[in-house]
Amino acid sequence: MTSPNGLVCFTNCLLPQEDGSLVEKDVWFDERRGVILDAQRTFYVRGERPDRIVDLNGNILRQALTFIASRLGTESIFLEPNPIPGFIDIQLNGAYGFDFSVYEDDKSYREGMKLVAERIVETGVTSLLPTLITQDKALYPKLMSLLQPFSTPTSATLLGWHAEGPFLNHAKRGAHAPPFLLTAPEGTKSFEDVYGEQNLAENEDWLMAGGGQNAGVRVITAAPELDGVMNAIGELSKRGIIFSIGHSAASSEIATSAVRYGASLITHLFNAMPQLHHRDPSIIGLLGASPHLSSPLSPLPPYPPRKSSTAATPDVLTTIQTNVGNASEAFDNSNATTPPLSPFNFASPTSTTQTLNDAVTQLTHKRQGSRSELHLDKGEIADMAFTRPYYGLIVDGIHCHPNSVRLAYTAHPEGCILVTDAQKILDPNLRDGVHEWRDGQRFVKEGYKLYLEGTNTLAGSVVTLDTSVRNFSRFTGCSLGEAIKCATYNPAKCLGIEDRKGTLRAGADADFVVLDRRGTVLSTWVKGKEAWAKSV
Repeated sequence: MTSPNGLVCFTNCLLPQEDGSLVEKDVWFDERRGVILDAQRTFYVRGERPDRIVDLNGNILRQALTFIASRLGTESIFLEPNPIPGFIDIQLNGAYGFDFSVYEDDKSYREGMKLVAERIVETGVTSLLPTLITQDKALYPKLMSLLQPFSTPTSATLLGWHAEGPFLNHAKRGAHAPPFLLTAPEGTKSFEDVYGEQNLAENEDWLMAGGGQNAGVRVITAAPELDGVMNAIGELSKRGIIFSIGHSAASSEIATSAVRYGASLITHLFNAMPQLHHRDPSIIGLLGASPHLSSPLSPLPPYPPRKSSTAATPDVLTTIQTNVGNASEAFDNSNATTPPLSPFNFASPTSTTQTLNDAVTQLTHKRQGSRSELHLDKGEIADMAFTRPYYGLIVDGIHCHPNSVRLAYTAHPEGCILVTDAQKILDPNLRDGVHEWRDGQRFVKEGYKLYLEGTNTLAGSVVTLDTSVRNFSRFTGCSLGEAIKCATYNPAKCLGIEDRKGTLRAGADADFVVLDRRGTVLSTWVKGKEAWAKSV
């Protein structure tokens, strides 16, 4: 009699591929090591067979997933439940009553992180980035020291931090606290001073960090137009940190330059950024950028403008200021100021603005004789490759209209990442009404809509990632497999961990979600272990 080898096989199921298709195929994994196996090599080379075979065509072997048979009953099982890679949420502010940005003491904070990690698997999430919003500078190193990558046998894996702030544009701050917003006059050092140098250290294998090693910051959301931020993007990217453009009023030129420096993500597309304009599409326009142009469209002149072009009449300045005020997405517009949404300098520029514009001009205009500023010469096209960034989408039907979701996905399907941006009151069982938040402020929850009491300012969401997947398929008309890709493989690839997470390839972590044909979560597995199962 052979001893148990810990091998499990899911059979008779559709598996999502990295291209978004669904293929009928078995998947083998080692539940002891928590990794997916190469079935052919395991069977033919190693000569091993699985201890347990799980037939997902409604025939659940008794010794295997008995939780479905016993808790749902075979007559309740939807046709052909299908295992998929576990969902990855790269922007989660909190859930189930815990807020990652609120600190009382070490013990309660660690307990709160564990609570979220253990309950979020109900929604199919097996990996996440806890998100810290703008707060007192002194708190960042303290909070970041409390997180190391971990997962219990029944919890999602906390991968590292998403720092959303404090380097945000004042007029696009949304619900972020104005007193704590900062610029980065010393470039990378300013970021190190806020987050702690050790939390921005280069770590080639950060996913395996442990033994007392902090997880560190994995994503930073910041506005590239702020003083010193553009200068920090390149160095942060070299360290393996994802720089995400967000809460920003950047023009097309500045946004494009940020991507050239290394920015590879846009935070909650359409929200806390300029609206799409046909003459200056700004951040949203990056989705339509051509790889063969120096920028999507280049409104800055190829040569320094005449001195008169930096001046403006009082009427023009009044118009600009009025438009800026109307574009503000802040919840208390107390004397808010912001750079003009146009890339032109209508008033005399400050030294900081001039320096930034000079850097942008140098990046986007290689002046050679009288050739076109679009650089269509055949010899130069290969040198101007432009990689469009990934972008996060909150698909709750509130933050983005379904038509906007489809527009973005049609423009750049390979870059789409579904995020929740969920807050502490994320809980499918929580009633609508007024709920406490932080610093004396309160939320108002109306279905999936969440806003600050007394304002119309959205303050994150209460949508779950499995609901987002279903919404996304409905809004865009894409297949369920394509929607799943936006919550699994795309975020993993953005983070550079697609060999370990968000995939069913051999050697990856055995993180699974079993869905029915309608996208409802039936069970969640983390590293080969059942973490959650749906009850009757």
